[in-house]
Amino acid sequence: MASGIQFKLIAVLGAIALTGCEDGDGPAFLQGGGTGDENVAGETSRTVERDVEAPEVFQVTDTGLWDGRPSLGGVWVAHPDVEDPERVIIRNEDNSSFVIGVAYRPERQTPGPSIQVSSDAAESLEMLAGKPARINITALRREAVPEDGAEAPDAETGTLTAAPAVAATSLDDPILAATAALDAAEGKPVATPAPKPERPASAAAGGLEKPFVQIGIFSVQGNADNTAEALRRAGMVPTIKPGKMSGKDFWRVIVGPAGSNAERAALLKKIKDLGFNDAYSVTN
Repeated sequence: MASGIQFKLIAVLGAIALTGCEDGDGPAFLQGGGTGDENVAGETSRTVERDVEAPEVFQVTDTGLWDGRPSLGGVWVAHPDVEDPERVIIRNEDNSSFVIGVAYRPERQTPGPSIQVSSDAAESLEMLAGKPARINITALRREAVPEDGAEAPDAETGTLTAAPAVAATSLDDPILAATAALDAAEGKPVATPAPKPERPASAAAGGLEKPFVQIGIFSVQGNADNTAEALRRAGMVPTIKPGKMSGKDFWRVIVGPAGSNAERAALLKKIKDLGFNDAYSVTN
């Protein structure tokens, strides 16, 4: 019995040595210095994604006005220079307040200030109805930064680093292969490794780049909840995605994913028929 165990141990250690010779990369305790990519504790650098201002994409400072009427779609502004809907940070330079929202191209240009402001945006920016204010609009983009010193990840811009890899149980592993061979020679059953789980299919079955439809961004959670409830009553399944930037909370309401262009177009039409005319396609 003891000799069998010793023989198995020798075979396993031999497999380790052969692996090091074949691959040129032996076990850690037989190797010299590290590659420099890991710290003393063997931990690799982790990154998070967060929103950063991207004035090179879009930025404008001009006079903005809320006409005093309630508006759908949450926090948004409209300016004629906007080409495609953009997630933006909106600042009221008269009182230094700001809010996260969406910038659109207006369907029609109205007389007066060039920036149209929604009722939700006006409330967050502390604007009075009919009183112009100096408004700055700057596009936002995602940027990967080291986790140390980065803003705390939130529900929308959380850590995107993959979980630590777990070694797969596979007979391609020389140690496991040697052990399995010895077990087989001794008449013992060989454990078959469980198959690796398949990666979940993409949410967009049709491979759409932007399978979701965003209804709006809200600075008040109750407004996001009310919008989601209206969508549910219309037979849709909305998702509320909370986020935070510079200490300010916001809530995005999206519907989807759509599986094809036709499905997305039908979904967008149904949403706009409810009055959410500023809804648009997004990645997630």
